[in-house]
Amino acid sequence: MRRRLCTRIWKTRNWVKLLALAAPLAMAFPAFGVSCMTQSQMTSAQRTILAQSAQMIGGNVEAGNAAAVRTQTIASVAANFDGIANSIQAVNTSILHATLTVDAVYLLDASDLKAPQETQFFCGVAGSALTVEVTIPGLPPGKYALAILHATGVRQPQQISLILQNDPADSADWKLAGFFAKPMMMGGHDGLWFWRQAREYAAKKQVWDAYFYYQTAQYLLQPVDFVSSPNFQKLQREAESSRPDNLPGADPLHLRAGAQTFDITNLHTGELSEQLDLVITYNATPNQDLVAARAQVTAVMRALLQQHPELQSAFHGLWVYAATPGNQNPFALELPMEQIQTSASPSGQRS
Repeated sequence: MRRRLCTRIWKTRNWVKLLALAAPLAMAFPAFGVSCMTQSQMTSAQRTILAQSAQMIGGNVEAGNAAAVRTQTIASVAANFDGIANSIQAVNTSILHATLTVDAVYLLDASDLKAPQETQFFCGVAGSALTVEVTIPGLPPGKYALAILHATGVRQPQQISLILQNDPADSADWKLAGFFAKPMMMGGHDGLWFWRQAREYAAKKQVWDAYFYYQTAQYLLQPVDFVSSPNFQKLQREAESSRPDNLPGADPLHLRAGAQTFDITNLHTGELSEQLDLVITYNATPNQDLVAARAQVTAVMRALLQQHPELQSAFHGLWVYAATPGNQNPFALELPMEQIQTSASPSGQRS
């Protein structure tokens, strides 16, 4: 079984990049005169134009051709393109030679807006399980589209969401206004699998396992944070019903490890070498040498498993990031579950 020792920051979810569309967020109020059409409500010509535009941009993303994508991007976003270019480079390694399909398109008409504002679109038949809500902050007046693409047939399939904006002078000219990419699987499983497993953990009252599996299901199934649906809302309600009381949020989780107490500031799932870990960030003692830093991190690992032993069966291992003021001498360590309890225990830190 592998052991991984790092002294760098490991960032999860770093493939997700959000670009503001063009203008700062104005005071949020309900938008009138906006509409959404699903692909079944569009004409054949509308569907074809949007699908072709999305496929063309997606093909350049798959090829890693950020320069070509930039030429297909609206001017206000192309002027600050580094974030999208970095995302293209990051996702390209996973989707090279993938099969790229347009999974869904939505036509968003905000032409009647008087000023940029948070705008909510309701797509589909009201009350239907297939209804989709799209809420975009700071949206300027105009015609937009949301296209969701799937890159499959590769080891790490990805979903790519594109916000497209129409050129008012040319109804067939759609350019990129926002780019988002995220995986379709983690630890070898898709979002529906994690949803089913979360329900099983919840039925067994293993709320920590249930909650983090629900969170992983939501991350994989929701293409972008500003899209919702009755199914997503159901998933969110189930997740909240299993939420442990003492998770870190505005205040850290205080984890006792022997005579010490550590402040856990973040917990989420992550994937390393295609295996699912629980990722932990805590406020570490600054200016430690590597031996002391490793001892403290393993103490945090053991203390968490002693308090929540059910985690051992739900995750491959724990990844702990030791945060220090100003991120001076950052330290991170990942260990599989079977190595955590057998790792050397520093004096005075065993619970």
